[in-house]
Amino acid sequence: MSSCLRVFAVNLDKNMILELKNLKVAERQHYLQSAVAPRPICFASTIDKNGNINLSPFSFFNIFSINPPIVIFSPSRRGRDNTTKHSYENVLEVPEVVINIVDYEMVQQTSLASCEFSREVNEFYKAGFTEKPASLVKPPMVKESKVNLECKVIEIKPLGDQGGAGNLVICEVLLMHVDESILNEKGMIDQTRLHQVARLGDDWYCRVDEANLFRVEKPNIKLGIGFDSLPASVRASKILSGNDLGLLANVHEMPLIDPAFDDDHLKQIIQYYSVSPDEMEKELHSYARKLLSQGKVREAWQVLMVSVEH
Repeated sequence: MSSCLRVFAVNLDKNMILELKNLKVAERQHYLQSAVAPRPICFASTIDKNGNINLSPFSFFNIFSINPPIVIFSPSRRGRDNTTKHSYENVLEVPEVVINIVDYEMVQQTSLASCEFSREVNEFYKAGFTEKPASLVKPPMVKESKVNLECKVIEIKPLGDQGGAGNLVICEVLLMHVDESILNEKGMIDQTRLHQVARLGDDWYCRVDEANLFRVEKPNIKLGIGFDSLPASVRASKILSGNDLGLLANVHEMPLIDPAFDDDHLKQIIQYYSVSPDEMEKELHSYARKLLSQGKVREAWQVLMVSVEH
């Protein structure tokens, strides 16, 4: 740990506690951007009143409302000299923007566009992107991007006047352009086909692809039973993780033993470990965890119910 950091305290759990008001702007940036991540990238094309086009990426970006459709990005004031960015200055003059979604195939060009070129320089040309006319707004779209959001700026909210202060650009999405190559047979975006990239801390990025995608069922209709309803032996398991318990606790009602449930490995565990209840519980929990990793929640519950009964 660097001695130059102003650490508020280190508690008994070995957590470093930082009081942000005592950190330098660059230090705050490191800790916050490393922790609040991954962040999607807003590749914003804007235009000033004289027709100068700017194209720049911002990772302080997200969607905040569906109805109305609102996205917000923040071109912050530069920490080193407190100057403002061309994108921010442009939307003050022409309150329109196209937000182009960045995927892995264009990430290096996008990084190049983040260079601080002078106002009259068009980053489309510098970074090798192709301008495509938008339908409703003046700034052009990035042809290479598979999703383009045409937006009108409805409000700009500065968050401070010092270096590092954000400027919230609140945008209403008017039109979406979606490349057919990322659509499924129902005309919906197939997440496995859109390989977005996102920003982490420092120079780190991450990539969305099939290898790192996973599903988590949304419990938005029926209520899960919750951790407090799990059997005590399951809740106190040294083998099942928090994620495992979360899957088990997300069922809508406490499962009952199914007499028709037939599992050869479960039979083997009962046979081999029946004389040692503690060892059998460990084996049952380990097997349940394996089943949970395969998405077999019902089967995992049946295995654990044997543990509870014994």
